Amino acid sequence: MKFRKKPVVIEAIQWTGKLECLDAFNIPELHQSLGSDKVGIPTLEGTMIASVGDWIIKGIKGEFYPCKPDIFDATYERADD
Repeated sequence: MKFRKKPVVIEAIQWTGKLECLDAFNIPELHQSLGSDKVGIPTLEGTMIASVGDWIIKGIKGEFYPCKPDIFDATYERADD
């Protein structure tokens, strides 16, 4: 059987390496080591690491998870409000 992903609008921010860029999401328990360009994102599956350039996605139930840029570009397109 084949399935198609339902069209869903999500919120996402591209990680710049600075925690301030994620302020709008109010993500609890972010972890960034001093001088690191990576950040730990608490997800439903545990903490996942995002590198600079990765997208941080807020899911339809308010959950957060990182996504590599190539996967993000292949999966999502900009939604005009």
